[in-house]
Amino acid sequence: MLLVASGWLSAALVGIVLLRQSRRVAPSEVALRRGAKRQRQLNATLSAERDIAALAFETHMGIFITDAQGAICKVNATFERITGYRAEEVLGENPRILNSGQHDADFYRQMWRGIHQSGSWNGEVWNRRKNGEIYPQWVTISAVRDDSGQPTHYVATISDVSLHRAAEQEAHRLAFFDPLTGLPNRRMLLERLAQAMPDSRDHEQPAALVFVDLDGFKHVNDSHGHQAGDELLRIMADRIVEASGGKALVARLGGDEFVILVEELGLSVALASQRMERLANRLLAALAEPCWISDRRHLLSGSIGITFLGAGAGDAEECLQQAEMAMYQSKQAGRNTWRFFDPAMQAVAVRRALFESELRQAEQRDELALHYQIQVDRSARVTGVEALLRWHHPEYGTVPPYDFIPIAEQSYLIVSIGDWVLQTACAQLAEWQTNPHLAGLSMAVNISPLQFQQPEFVYRLEKIIVATGANPERLKLELTENLFMEEPDAVRETMRRIRILGVKFALDDFGTGYSSLGYLNRLPLDQLKIDQSFVRPLFEDGANEVICASIIDLGRNLGLEVIAEGVETQAHRDWLERQGCHAYQGYLFGRPVPLEALEENLRGLVCTAGNWVPAVTPANR
Repeated sequence: MLLVASGWLSAALVGIVLLRQSRRVAPSEVALRRGAKRQRQLNATLSAERDIAALAFETHMGIFITDAQGAICKVNATFERITGYRAEEVLGENPRILNSGQHDADFYRQMWRGIHQSGSWNGEVWNRRKNGEIYPQWVTISAVRDDSGQPTHYVATISDVSLHRAAEQEAHRLAFFDPLTGLPNRRMLLERLAQAMPDSRDHEQPAALVFVDLDGFKHVNDSHGHQAGDELLRIMADRIVEASGGKALVARLGGDEFVILVEELGLSVALASQRMERLANRLLAALAEPCWISDRRHLLSGSIGITFLGAGAGDAEECLQQAEMAMYQSKQAGRNTWRFFDPAMQAVAVRRALFESELRQAEQRDELALHYQIQVDRSARVTGVEALLRWHHPEYGTVPPYDFIPIAEQSYLIVSIGDWVLQTACAQLAEWQTNPHLAGLSMAVNISPLQFQQPEFVYRLEKIIVATGANPERLKLELTENLFMEEPDAVRETMRRIRILGVKFALDDFGTGYSSLGYLNRLPLDQLKIDQSFVRPLFEDGANEVICASIIDLGRNLGLEVIAEGVETQAHRDWLERQGCHAYQGYLFGRPVPLEALEENLRGLVCTAGNWVPAVTPANR
């Protein structure tokens, strides 16, 4: 037993020792196993990081790495795609191989100062591709430092921003430039004008704004299409730029309106005014040059308004309005001319705006009416009447034609108003046809150039004649000379179509416009009308007698009847008859009167066939 016990004890002691030993050994093996596991995880992490780094290196941004001396030691595929250089072409090279020459040495000094001070720099750099193309990049450069803080490498990322820059430029172009002519638009003009106004005031340097409106453009655009109109605008834009010189800002507001901002005109208003007059005359001459588009010759002119930036305008918009008002003054003066802004124009403009608003409603309110002035032949027989438009406003009374007709022209209301005049006159002509005493009367109607140039004018005229039942052979359309100056061939063709209907033509205000005898024998005219501005002061100036005699002689040689308007005295009438004038119109025979008064005056008189000579009485004066 003792031996067994002592053997067990010995075995137990050995077991204890072995147990203790096993306990000491077991933690070491666990630690080894854990260390191996961590190493495997670390290796896997490093491998993943290497994969991620490789993926990040091949990103949409170009990357190149240089050593501390600036030699390129690694690039990615995007770098090759952006720059056009293969890796083997740039390894070992300095990044200055990419320089475009667009930046000076100070630019690069600032760049490296930022890298040394903060460790990185970013900004836009214009570089050059291998093919020589210069383009914008967004560049970020970061320094890689060792434990001592010394740079060992530099990592740069580059992004090609040329498409973004092109999109920005296109957006800027669309926002500030006219797409048709390439000129600055209204927005840019107003911004520049807002800057120029205080500059001109602070430096006491006169500056001016010039408003140019093309006369006759709408007819070309309507008659020949927008393509021809656009080409014409581009031609005129080039002419305006050339005539304005290199320093002036030329902008297109839209349509056929252009504006020129001219700065630094000198130290005195007198000198500035002289310079602006010369500019305006250059512009008028340039705009009046013939334009050839698709083998067609087009003649335009310009109406120009000028204002100085210190003429009382509070802001850019008001300054622009002043120049526009001056332009309207030049239109009212006959076009193809220029005018300076006058503060009195402001009151005129307000009145004009009010009249235009009221005029738009005049027809619906039944405020328009026709008055009629008789025309007589050499025997004093009443042969016809001229229909003259009148506007009876409930508040302003009878508005003179010279006040509202120009407004109707400028606002294009003359087209619809002109149609109303034709409709009313033809309806009256048809009614007279049922009266044997009045059936022989002719009806003369003034036609605005703008109305005549409408593409549908002939169609509308024929429709009115058919609808009213008027005899077209008793209808006479009075046209003015300036109509023939813009598109003589187109006008002649329109007149030919109207003549087929049986309608006759008179050339109104002859001698007051752009008289050109060359077109007279090519137009289907029936009558020349001597303007009253030559007849009323007939004996006050010998030149008026010469002009009237020449027109009568010209009409006789061309086989055209000549009628004189503004005949106020028997002496006028007798002198004109001796020269061979055929017909007369004026206060000597009767003022323009409403329909009822006209019919009352003519009742029973036309049938006397030439034995009636109207008396000058208070009733018809």
